[in-house]
Amino acid sequence: MTPENHRDKAERIEQSLARLTDSDWEIRIEAAMLAGTHWVNFVLHEIGVSEVSEDMVHASMCMVSVLRKYKLAEPELIAQLEEIEELRPLFVRGDMDGGAKAADRALELLRSIGGRARKLA
Repeated sequence: MTPENHRDKAERIEQSLARLTDSDWEIRIEAAMLAGTHWVNFVLHEIGVSEVSEDMVHASMCMVSVLRKYKLAEPELIAQLEEIEELRPLFVRGDMDGGAKAADRALELLRSIGGRARKLA
């Protein structure tokens, strides 16, 4: 997918997120991860670390050598995406208390990821 496609999808997801409330914490976490992944792919493509044919779906599903390459290029960005991903099993698939707070954290991380990406746009 092209960087522009990633940016467009991330922005559309962010617009949808703006309509949600604290009671929608599961989808807020899920959407933050999806938008964050699009922004990360945008950045990786823009800085030349990955080709348009090489999109990250989940950091947790990347081959170790590929994830290492991404972490060397953008350590903070990848760490932020991984933190969002780690909220999913606990709050989206699981039943941990504090889902609304976890969603707030996911959105905070997404804002940071999106801010980095927008500096390149």
